[in-house]
Amino acid sequence: SLYLQKWYGCLVVCVHIVMVSRPVHDGLNLSILSSSFLSLSGHGVVKFLDPVDKVQVRLGERAQLYCSFRSLGPTASCWIHDQEKVRKGSHPLNSNHNILTISEVLPVDTGRYSLFVRNHRGTFQHTIMLSIRDRPERPASCPFVSQLTPSSLVLSWCGPSYDGGSPVMDYVVEMQNLDQSESGDWNELTSQCKDTTYRVTSGLHPQGEYRFRVRACNAIGVSEPSEESDCISMETAGEPQEEETPPYVDFIIDTTHKVKDHYNIHEKLGVGKFGQVFRLTHKETSRVCAGKFYRAPGSKEKEAARGEIELMKQLHHPKLVQCLGAYISRSEIAMIMEYVAGGELFERIVAENFEHTEPTSVQYMRQILEGVQYMHHKSIIHLDLKPENIVCVNSTGTLIKIIDFGLARKLEPGKPLRVMQGTPEFVAPEVINYEPVALPTDMWSIGVICYILLSGESPFQGSTDAETLALITAASWEFDTEFDDITDEAKDFICKLLKKEKGARMSCEQALSHPWMLSSSLSHRGTKNLNKDKMKRFLARQRWKKTGKAVLALKRMTNLSHRSDGADSPSNTELGTEACQAVRSLEQQLRSEPSFPQTPHDLTEPCGANVHMACVIEGYPEPEVVWLLNDEPLEETERVQIEYKEDGLCILTLSCIQLEDSGIYECHASNYLGEALCSARLTVHR
Repeated sequence: SLYLQKWYGCLVVCVHIVMVSRPVHDGLNLSILSSSFLSLSGHGVVKFLDPVDKVQVRLGERAQLYCSFRSLGPTASCWIHDQEKVRKGSHPLNSNHNILTISEVLPVDTGRYSLFVRNHRGTFQHTIMLSIRDRPERPASCPFVSQLTPSSLVLSWCGPSYDGGSPVMDYVVEMQNLDQSESGDWNELTSQCKDTTYRVTSGLHPQGEYRFRVRACNAIGVSEPSEESDCISMETAGEPQEEETPPYVDFIIDTTHKVKDHYNIHEKLGVGKFGQVFRLTHKETSRVCAGKFYRAPGSKEKEAARGEIELMKQLHHPKLVQCLGAYISRSEIAMIMEYVAGGELFERIVAENFEHTEPTSVQYMRQILEGVQYMHHKSIIHLDLKPENIVCVNSTGTLIKIIDFGLARKLEPGKPLRVMQGTPEFVAPEVINYEPVALPTDMWSIGVICYILLSGESPFQGSTDAETLALITAASWEFDTEFDDITDEAKDFICKLLKKEKGARMSCEQALSHPWMLSSSLSHRGTKNLNKDKMKRFLARQRWKKTGKAVLALKRMTNLSHRSDGADSPSNTELGTEACQAVRSLEQQLRSEPSFPQTPHDLTEPCGANVHMACVIEGYPEPEVVWLLNDEPLEETERVQIEYKEDGLCILTLSCIQLEDSGIYECHASNYLGEALCSARLTVHR
């Protein structure tokens, strides 16, 4: 009978077997013929060999993305950049690697490069992230001067929106003396500022006028200078005063004016998914504020912006940043907030001259709990509590405020609330599992913040977002060695917050009544400074992640954790039109007429022996195969067996051969593109 077998919709990288040069006798293990094929784990699966996940190069350097793989049968492959652009690599048909070379890397070349490999079993992919190591971009804002006294001042600024692919380690602060004859010269005040604030205490004259600018430094180099500050006249300085909480404002949303009608807009303070934040000064009162300008192109975004403004109108507490007004028009949605100049709490803590002890940590945690307690009394949950949303009121004190209520929601009785957004390391298990959230959801995040505050380590940090989320859902964590010098009360405080079941977590009231909170003023408490090295590394990692980007949706993050060896073809919604067409065309590239890379040998065997004739067949679509003896189709019987393996190996087995089995054996393979023939002579003797 004819032995026919077809493979549909498939494609593979071919590994040729080495045929045995001598006759195949009875009892020989046929796995020798195809050992290199069968060593693959799984038939037809493309196996990526020692895959690289990340490649870093300097701007303008040559980048080479190399991906080798192993498979069975013919293959075709292509590179897709950021799910859209097709990039041409070097991949001869049926080769076992593909190399994409970019001669001079530009910023537009960064991103995800996915190699799609098609074989007879389907489409497989592996992704490499290409990033550029370069000098940082210049700081996003000019230095803003605060706490001006006759002999000192404090500078604050916003870091670069992109760190150059290497964490920002220091800032260079420069000053220009406008009273000197050579006023164009800039003098370096420091090159080792670790924070985005700096107190200038020397070189200032009571009647002097100055400008300031800053540069960012990473391992590659120093950025261009920021924009220059306004001219600062020391004669306008007054005595330092304590920061006062602004009076609470019950405002009406302005729908007839724009922000610039009432405020001067200065440097940019931050950028996020929502839009941008700028420093503002009121045109009449000169009061300094912050303006949050929403990017709201669609109705859904507009509704979210209005929702945050309405929610902020309800929050009046000294530990929560205050909303002072809002403007809504067809072309602009903006919220006016009090300006908080002290910078992020964790950035302040790692400063060389700043004390960081367990008792000071208690002070910070108490303030966070007081602010969250006020929100919870109003049935409002923050849903994005994390270190960067805890900021200092000024650059010298220990007062803090909670900011960024873009994800905050009001709970309504009888209406379960489910969300799928947040920041991976700080979200609670119920968020990841898409279960109803509640007030204890914030308490989990507070527990994570406290853990990091005391140790500098993140309790759930994995090597990928997917691994981090898996650790959170399992509530898998432990105290590392940094907690050896931390009190048992502090550990108990954290343990009672990081409970998998939200109902088992402490409330704000219970947390504020915890022995750790109440014992902070006792004289026997230790005041040992906590190690800041790990917190510095934590902040460097957070800067790397942010690089100017806002909160990511958890759905999107879990989609990014794709498998290197996955056989799942990308859907039309995941790839752009051009990329989809390129991946689909891989199947066309595979098409080839049949051929025989390996053919059977002539054999001379005695009567009664068992004989195996083997060949390797290639071609796509998979050829139809017919064996013939002396031009007649060979029928399968108890003595005649034909086996066609998935790797293209075709074996004809003749048991207990007789004289009449002598003759020419032909293997004929054909598909719609063509046909091929190979043959061997069998001679049987007595």
